[in-house]
Amino acid sequence: MSKGLLYVVATPIGNLEDVTFRAVKVLQGVDFIAAEDTRHSRPLLSSQGIDTPVLSLHEHNERDKSAWLIERLIDGESLALIADAGTPLINDPGFPLVQQAVQAGIKVVPIPGANAMVCALSAAGLPTNRFLFAGFPPRQLTQRLNWLRALQRETGTLLFYESSHRIIPALSDMAEVFGRQREAVVARELTKLHETFLRGTLEALQIEIERDANQQRGEFVILIHGYSGNSGDRVMVDAEKILEVLSEELPVKQASALTARITGQKKNELYQRILRKKRNEM
Repeated sequence: MSKGLLYVVATPIGNLEDVTFRAVKVLQGVDFIAAEDTRHSRPLLSSQGIDTPVLSLHEHNERDKSAWLIERLIDGESLALIADAGTPLINDPGFPLVQQAVQAGIKVVPIPGANAMVCALSAAGLPTNRFLFAGFPPRQLTQRLNWLRALQRETGTLLFYESSHRIIPALSDMAEVFGRQREAVVARELTKLHETFLRGTLEALQIEIERDANQQRGEFVILIHGYSGNSGDRVMVDAEKILEVLSEELPVKQASALTARITGQKKNELYQRILRKKRNEM
């Protein structure tokens, strides 16, 4: 095993059998391992008989700790960076360490493996020749809507991560912004016992998941077909703008009723949309 190397090691996203032979060899051979959560990583390391010293490196300490780790690498020690699951840096900690390693002339070696985004894309049935991974949507409604609007005309397949307690609001907002009839896939609990792929329109997926509490549990990848310029997409963009403008000048009921008449959308859904936005802005 070469010394003074930083290995970026992908680990399973659920099924421990997805760890690669090369990953195990590297984790056994390095001087120490930097893990996002040492408690979370212990089962994987124990299952493979890996007793390499492990230290924590997460979003709250990585900027302070990275300089110290770089010093150890410069001194000739080897380090493996792992996340709780999947490939480090892909919506996980590690960027400051890798950036500083590159700047210090330390060789960074990727050890490929599992990744939830790529796993979902490979089996979703949506176009794969062009795609955009956007990560987790913002938590606040107004920020989330503005963020999604910036992606409205992206022609590649869009990929998002989402948690169980925000999956329904996320799908609702995506339906409003991208169009209720936009084709999409919700991948849940990938590589785990209850792995599911739900396929349909954004509207249909929202309804299906709302009706089934079991489909609201776990970790999610949302995949949305890219913009194709069809009229359904454009109507939804216009409806969102109309609702926003009218709600600033008129009472909620009147704004939602007028928007429904103009766009043909359901008045009650538009009404609830305004109320939700107003509550989040308070």
